[in-house]
Amino acid sequence: MKVTKFIDGSDTPRVAIVQVNQLIPLKLAGTATQTLADILATDDPIACVRSLETDSPVEIDAQTRWLPPIDHQEVWAAGVTYKKSQTARMEESEAAASCYDRVYNADRPELFFKATPHRVSGHGQPLRIRNDATWNVPEPEITLVLNPKMRIVGLTVGNDMSSRDIEGENPLYLPQAKCYDQCAGLGPWITLMESLPPVDQIGVDLKIVRDDQVVFDQQTSAAAMARKFDDLVGWLARDNSFPGGAFLMTGTGIVPTSEFTLQAGDVVNITIDHVGTLSNTIVQGDA
Repeated sequence: MKVTKFIDGSDTPRVAIVQVNQLIPLKLAGTATQTLADILATDDPIACVRSLETDSPVEIDAQTRWLPPIDHQEVWAAGVTYKKSQTARMEESEAAASCYDRVYNADRPELFFKATPHRVSGHGQPLRIRNDATWNVPEPEITLVLNPKMRIVGLTVGNDMSSRDIEGENPLYLPQAKCYDQCAGLGPWITLMESLPPVDQIGVDLKIVRDDQVVFDQQTSAAAMARKFDDLVGWLARDNSFPGGAFLMTGTGIVPTSEFTLQAGDVVNITIDHVGTLSNTIVQGDA
């Protein structure tokens, strides 16, 4: 089951079920679940959605105004969870190479705060590259949707935008390389799941289009991860509470080479099997 947020014809944010080429808006007024986050926090989100009344279907087309499927949750991310990511981080930062090497093999993963909701863009909304960075890349990531009890209730597509030159200059600059306006993409919806598919069935595809030409095209799979989803969640939950739930980006196994950097106007398309495709246009400056 897929659930999302969008803006209807009366400019009202709505929560909806996604069915093929239609959105089925949910009637939340007067219920105990006033938001999508409330639905995710129930003991059985799928059963909760099925119990709600709905409005007339809305066709999905080019004019559909998507919202990121987030309310008040925090967005966190994990780093160096794929061998490819470990190698890339060591290459970008000679001074910090041993740090990235050690964390790849350590029991404790790298976990960092990524974004508050107002810094998150949904499907079709712009993502930003920093004005003070010269090497910017998208990071396509399988993103876990967590309820307040830190249980995985679904998956969504995540884009952990990164300014690699800033991070590479000094690991202490990581927050600036990762957390800024329009730094994270989530969507286009959440796929609710009673249990996750086997990791070798969760493929990740990144395509970047510039001037109508594909300039980057690469794939990976969750099977290439060095860490398990439950392990990452367990570390995130240590001495940490999430009353509204959370989103956890699980790291990237696709890293463009040092010769590639995003440009304003690029379109980043990330597809994750069993979820969908998140598309965002890149902006810079005041755009």
